[in-house]
Amino acid sequence: MSCSRELVTGTGTFRFSHPSTQQHLLVWRDRPKVVMVIKKLGSELLPEFLEVVEYLMEAEQMHVVVEPSMYEEAAAAGLSMDRLFTFTPEESGRLADHIDFVVCLGGDGVILHASSLFRQHIPPVVSFHLGSMGFLTNHPYPDFRQELRQVIYGCQKLATCSIDSQDMGPNGNSLGVMITLRMRLHCAIVRSGQSQPEQVYEVLNEIVLDRGSNSFLTNIEAYIQGRFITRVQADGIMLATPTGSTAYSVAAGGSMVHPNVQAILLTPICPHSLNFRPIILPDYVEMELRVPDSARVGAWVCFDGKQRQELQRGDSVFIKMSKNPVPTINREDLTTDWFESLERCFRWSNRMEQKPFQDDWVMQEAQAGGGTSSSRSSGSSYNGSGSGCGNDSGSNGVHQSSSRSSHASDNSSSRGGSGGSSSSYSTPGGIYSNSAGGAQAAVAAAAAVEAAAAAAEAAPAADSSGHSGSGGSSNSSSSAGVGVSMSSVAVIDGNVATAAPGSSKGLGVAGRSSSGMADMDVELHASASQ
Repeated sequence: MSCSRELVTGTGTFRFSHPSTQQHLLVWRDRPKVVMVIKKLGSELLPEFLEVVEYLMEAEQMHVVVEPSMYEEAAAAGLSMDRLFTFTPEESGRLADHIDFVVCLGGDGVILHASSLFRQHIPPVVSFHLGSMGFLTNHPYPDFRQELRQVIYGCQKLATCSIDSQDMGPNGNSLGVMITLRMRLHCAIVRSGQSQPEQVYEVLNEIVLDRGSNSFLTNIEAYIQGRFITRVQADGIMLATPTGSTAYSVAAGGSMVHPNVQAILLTPICPHSLNFRPIILPDYVEMELRVPDSARVGAWVCFDGKQRQELQRGDSVFIKMSKNPVPTINREDLTTDWFESLERCFRWSNRMEQKPFQDDWVMQEAQAGGGTSSSRSSGSSYNGSGSGCGNDSGSNGVHQSSSRSSHASDNSSSRGGSGGSSSSYSTPGGIYSNSAGGAQAAVAAAAAVEAAAAAAEAAPAADSSGHSGSGGSSNSSSSAGVGVSMSSVAVIDGNVATAAPGSSKGLGVAGRSSSGMADMDVELHASASQ
């Protein structure tokens, strides 16, 4: 058994025969003869409108249909009326039977207006960018003559596209233009106590239910296939198409969805909940949004930002995928146009480029330091035989290193045992150390502490009076035990990470408490190789 896309082989395995979405090529069986031209409201863009209408009538010998208000404007401008037509409100339902394609001049709102004019199936739409944002208007107006000729005569041909020459008219050819079939939503309002819809709308962007001017949250019940899903308590809720995902839905926190992904986006508007997140539903779901009888107030609904009306308690709106998509003509192809709009309108993923490292040793350490834990220890760097000594907190002087200055760069590293590693860099601001190696590094650190305690026990007792000269150094140790002030050591996910330096009380070695007056700060750099 097989479907158009999902196949079950004889061995019982499943596979897809082809991707779920395809590129669509519009090929005219005969040369188009009738075109509708729409522009944004007002007197703005009137010169551009007249220029396009005149070109289509005179140069391309086409019949042009315009809205009644623009028909009067064209007559007043002195255009020839032989090929110019308009329509009445009663005739608007039959426009799709006579018009081959639609030309939109303006922004995205003009395309939404064109979608509302054709309540069922709509002819292909080519839109020219003359508005503010124009996410859906990819065609540049200065090239409108060339763009329109490509729509009329075709400019592309797919290798996998085969057309029977017998189906072609005398003026047809195998060239076409790429189009996007943009999904619409079929929305029906059913009033309380009624079984038949009172009004039906086809929306291209989204349907929105909100609280309107009410001071209370909306209380809306959501059902899918007749099953209760959730109760919406928010400023509102919207159901959007992939085309509408880059409009109101993305402003409310919804995802941006490619227009060829057939889905329905459920996006709450300011929900009074921390766990009500937007979701994406498959296109076959049929949803009901209902104002329950227990709601404090009703709600308001609008369709693509228009036809706003109130819903009372018990009223419902039923939403499902429409059978009539909006075919928009691409400039390049579906994906190229979409990403170009993301970049042009939203500056999507726009960021200053990260600069490369200028020093080779920084590059090497960055490549070798992945997954290590790092810390920074205060004080100058003094690296002797595997140990570093910090400044005595009770001394006004500064220890001088016999081998190198504290401002010199000193790199030391060791590796071994379970891939563990440790490195430290002495800088004017202190020691920067990296350590990694898992549990073995923790054992090595403990062993280093015990070794330091044993060495302190074997060393001869020093004069506790602590003589010091002008600008000299002062070290002291207690005969009862050597106080060692260390950074606290924390084991996180098997890695040893040195935290902030220890307090002035110090950390007693071998169970002895330190004096806290002249403790010797010991910076231990432990690695798995120790």
